[in-house]
Amino acid sequence: MLETWRWFGPDDPVTCSHVRQAGADGIVTALHAAAPGVVWQPDDIAARKAEIEAAGLSWAVVESIPVHPSIKLGDSDAGYYIDAWIETMRNLADQGLQVICYNFMPVVDWTRTDLRYPTGRGGLALRFDPLEFAVYDLFVLQRTSAEADYDAAIVKQAEACHADMDAAAIERLEATIIAGLPGSELSHGREGVRAAIAEYDGLTGDALRANLLTFLKKAAPAAEACGARICLHPDDPPFSIFGLPRIVSTAADYAALFDAVPTRANGITLCAGSLGSRADNDVLAMARTFAERIHFVHLRNVTLQPGGGFFEDDHLEGGVDMVALVKILMDEEARRCAAGRADDVIPMRPDHGHLLLDDIDKQTNPGYSAIGRLKGLAELRGIARAVSSLAPA
Repeated sequence: MLETWRWFGPDDPVTCSHVRQAGADGIVTALHAAAPGVVWQPDDIAARKAEIEAAGLSWAVVESIPVHPSIKLGDSDAGYYIDAWIETMRNLADQGLQVICYNFMPVVDWTRTDLRYPTGRGGLALRFDPLEFAVYDLFVLQRTSAEADYDAAIVKQAEACHADMDAAAIERLEATIIAGLPGSELSHGREGVRAAIAEYDGLTGDALRANLLTFLKKAAPAAEACGARICLHPDDPPFSIFGLPRIVSTAADYAALFDAVPTRANGITLCAGSLGSRADNDVLAMARTFAERIHFVHLRNVTLQPGGGFFEDDHLEGGVDMVALVKILMDEEARRCAAGRADDVIPMRPDHGHLLLDDIDKQTNPGYSAIGRLKGLAELRGIARAVSSLAPA
């Protein structure tokens, strides 16, 4: 597998020099300053690519081209924004950038309720607590009709929990949840969150899925034609939040999309942590089932907690057997190589990492500190070397 590292551009406190020292060869990034729906221009792509290559690295994966809300809503502007997305994809492919990750989550790209959850060894992890989320949704955000989405017992518990929180705790919870919105905390206040959610009022899961298929039926053939491979990231977490539908959460969700748009250019970003956040998801079985469509891999692990919550565990701990998963992926690479496929090396990155050592006191992008990911990458590299050395000659 190609070892890659997510980099958020020139303002990322983890620099390309740090990435080189970690031993990764590929960069996973995007033109993060570009607003959703704006076509990425060839000169801007070339400049970012040159910056990465000057550091002795390659731009291996684009994560992500944002999908404009009009596409998800299926409104009158959807066609325009689908065409713009495809134009960006073609501009990237023209410069050799073929693996393109994206997601189809309404409003929030990822959601946690705690960015500094203490681990047993003193590091700090990301965590999602359904009760804390309910506190925010019901009593801080006060989303219209939110109570209908919760059991009466949860509403009662959330009310009591909210009553015990001081202003600082509420502010910290809100900042944590808003961090998962595109544009992050810089552009979304409480009213902005309410307004963004309200745009999806009445949109069912079936309607959102139909809008995704409308997108894929244009984007996937265009990807095949220009040599790109687009890979859909699962919902994170893989269940409804804010009353919004989630349609990329299970094996059945992916199977339906692949049946409807069968070209292999229509693929999956296999995120072990996101998919592993649902107790009824068998991540190893999904990796085997969709192996030929895995274009990109996020390797992280979660430990499920009572009540539907989870925290991001060490890369080799948690609910997914990481050794078995790496072997499945390496077996798939061998199969592709034997078949003469050009994509016989699957890019992977150590997805997230604990805050460890002096990173605990540094300003970093949530989940993307240097030392925790360095530890994870080293562990995953060790697994890959062991699997390779034990393979039959």
